[in-house]
Amino acid sequence: MEASPRVLGKASKIISLALPKGTEKLCELCQKTAHLQCTKCRVTFYCDAEHQQADWVGIHERICQMLVTIRSPTVLSLQQAGCIQSQLLKAELIEMCRLVAQSKLSEGKHQEALPAAQFCLRCSKDVHGPRSVQMVPAYLLLAEANMGMGNLAWAAELLSQAEWAALKSSDHMVHQRLHRCLGRLHTTTGNLEAALFNFANDIYFASEEYGLDSTVTRGGYFLMANVYAKLGRLPIVRSFYSEVAQTWHCHLTKLLNTHVQNVQSPYTEMEPYDEAQRVEVDEMLRTMLEFEQNDSRKDSAQIALVAHCLAILWFLAGDSLKALGFGNTALQASQLIPNHDLTEPIQGLLQLLHTAR
Repeated sequence: MEASPRVLGKASKIISLALPKGTEKLCELCQKTAHLQCTKCRVTFYCDAEHQQADWVGIHERICQMLVTIRSPTVLSLQQAGCIQSQLLKAELIEMCRLVAQSKLSEGKHQEALPAAQFCLRCSKDVHGPRSVQMVPAYLLLAEANMGMGNLAWAAELLSQAEWAALKSSDHMVHQRLHRCLGRLHTTTGNLEAALFNFANDIYFASEEYGLDSTVTRGGYFLMANVYAKLGRLPIVRSFYSEVAQTWHCHLTKLLNTHVQNVQSPYTEMEPYDEAQRVEVDEMLRTMLEFEQNDSRKDSAQIALVAHCLAILWFLAGDSLKALGFGNTALQASQLIPNHDLTEPIQGLLQLLHTAR
């Protein structure tokens, strides 16, 4: 039996005579003249069916009815109590859109992330004002979505606005996220020296907030290593990847030990990361593993370390097939080194996997 196709919301034509004189409705996505409106909330408008469907998939399905409250003024909503309630609802919408956009970006769905990122920016302006430092996360989300779609000039403009807003902030993590995004833009445009400069600042601010050995800080090292790989400076790449892998191995091993100690059955649905975070960590570790496997030096110890990280990551996520695959890769690499200290932990993880199946 075939699965029913997903319903992408419904839209109807705007009846011009029903609008107040001189009123023009604009498309939710492109701000051009709208001809359609959502039939569910009736307060969201689109230039065509393509943009209506893109918005529905991107974010509108989740927030459709919430928009009725903030876009349908009443006598109560115009009073002080109503205004406060509206601002609280907008703050909730900002956080919801931020999480949705971030999740889609982590999965590489840049086009789908665009509606949530755009709404997050628009709502943030309403709540915080266009020059507020609270605008920075919204600018970064929209910039990242546009980078992924190849709209580099617009991404650069958004990051420029984010830089101005961030000048007022002493929050290390605001600056860390900004420099990471700038580094990624310069990497994409081929300005590798500027990329290295921004990733160095990313590392500095992250280390000030979390310490040098945190996984956040090591994320900057990983991105910097990728730039050095483009420059052909492989000894630096190996050194940075080794630091990143060591930190992640220590972090994941602690999570695994806690997981095994705190539950009767070690194979339960305890996930230390949500799906978006796991996708990002998986991509980083796979990149390092592929580098080591293709490197002429074939560092078996490093292959075992990174593969063990991936095995733990997917064990904790409940995917036994992926965990077994990476676990076996790690074991084969560790057994090439006599009395290697990872052989026993890797065998222990494989035993947990076989026991749980």
